Amino acid sequence: MNYFVRVFFTFVSIISINAPLWCQVYSNMELGKGNAAYIDSIKKSDYPYALPIWGKKATKLGFNLPYSAGLGVNYLYQKSDLVIENLQAAFNHAPLQDLDEVIRFNNATSEASGVNIRPDIWLFPFLNVYGILAKSSPSTTVDFGIFVPDETGQYTQVVQLNTQANFNATTFGFGLTPTVGIGGGWLALDMNFTWSDIDKLDKPAFAFIFDPRLGKTFKLKRPESNIAIWVGAFRLMLNTGTEGSLNLNDLINTDGLQAKVDAGVQKVSDKQNEVDNWWNSLTSIEQNNPLNKAKHDLATRTLSTAGAFLGNLDNALNDEKNATVQYSLDKRQKNLWNFLIGTQYQYNNHWMLRCEVGLLGSRTQVIAGLQYRFGL
Repeated sequence: MNYFVRVFFTFVSIISINAPLWCQVYSNMELGKGNAAYIDSIKKSDYPYALPIWGKKATKLGFNLPYSAGLGVNYLYQKSDLVIENLQAAFNHAPLQDLDEVIRFNNATSEASGVNIRPDIWLFPFLNVYGILAKSSPSTTVDFGIFVPDETGQYTQVVQLNTQANFNATTFGFGLTPTVGIGGGWLALDMNFTWSDIDKLDKPAFAFIFDPRLGKTFKLKRPESNIAIWVGAFRLMLNTGTEGSLNLNDLINTDGLQAKVDAGVQKVSDKQNEVDNWWNSLTSIEQNNPLNKAKHDLATRTLSTAGAFLGNLDNALNDEKNATVQYSLDKRQKNLWNFLIGTQYQYNNHWMLRCEVGLLGSRTQVIAGLQYRFGL
């Protein structure tokens, strides 16, 4: 085999380090004079499986390939901060109302736990591809307030509310992991694309994950066993648009809500009176002043929006058991990236147990999984 092909396999087969969301296995060329006999036995062996493509050529070059197929079961937990923008909402299927000028979010948190099943194959000695099927129970908790301005443009909170929406989700998708490594050290560039069918959303939620990892695998005395340790980064990008409909009782704790709404309606009315009194006290020249006119228009428009929203909420509370909330919003992760650290124990070439923790940034996650590998 010519020099180019040998260099190619040296580069890409040692690439086949792992499927990071699965297990840390890799197509490895042993190094060192002490492994000469072992390397020679690999070269003389007859690779029995159809996958990966070029698997037989790789073994002839001295690469020890992992089993070409696997099935893993993983438990996942994550909690992350969200940024919510461009909110529109309505009650009982009335036209959506733009609330960007009156609602400010103090905190928005997404939390989810679930189990996924992931079949995978080594398509090439340097590329693992996999499928994803998961069931999870995500929830979103939001703390927000309704703010209105006075005649000076200073905003005041008139109502503070908390919501929590709980969902059931089925996720499906696929991923691929190109890798590179040598002598037990490796770099993996995992990425996957998923769509989550959530019972209370109109459209599946799309997510793209990119999580590079850099690690080292250490052999143990037991044959075929080792421990891998790695660090990396995790980038999650969500589709920004979300639309849906929820029962009012499923979104907001209505205990004490009527009193909050009544107080909010009174505060909006008081603010409107203050603005009207200020405006009527101005001379015609002062009213035509662009600065005063802008302040008046902003206050009047915002107070009208807040008053209409609270009035509609008040009407919905009259039949809270049947009331529904329709919404449309844009959401994104507060921080796209966070830090990863993980480890895996390989009992033998068939069984692997792994754990990974994501921390720092505004997201925390834990992944624990068991995988079985076999030839295909």
